[in-house]
Amino acid sequence: MADIKDLVIIGSGPAGHTAAIYAARANLKPFMFEGYVVGGSAGGQLTTTTDVENYPGFPEGIQGPELMQLFRKQAERFGTEMVGEDVTEVDFSKRPFTIKSEQREVQAKAVI
Repeated sequence: MADIKDLVIIGSGPAGHTAAIYAARANLKPFMFEGYVVGGSAGGQLTTTTDVENYPGFPEGIQGPELMQLFRKQAERFGTEMVGEDVTEVDFSKRPFTIKSEQREVQAKAVI
């Protein structure tokens, strides 16, 4: 029988990492396709942003790449499995769902 993931997260921006942190803390063992890599770092568009001045907890602001590193570190701390791959196809027509990259095919009960 194939290994079926509880949750696959597509994308490693702020929303993806927030979902990963919540899911990992709920013991759902999230699996993240990081995708969109800029300058060797995943994290979506925030990795290209310089000053982030509207995020709570950083009254002096923070650099986008630094904030994404903190998000990633926290998601990893709770056990999120991450792969630096782009998703090429998702099949929602039957359960479990199938998510494909050029390197692998993963089945999941849920996809974010």
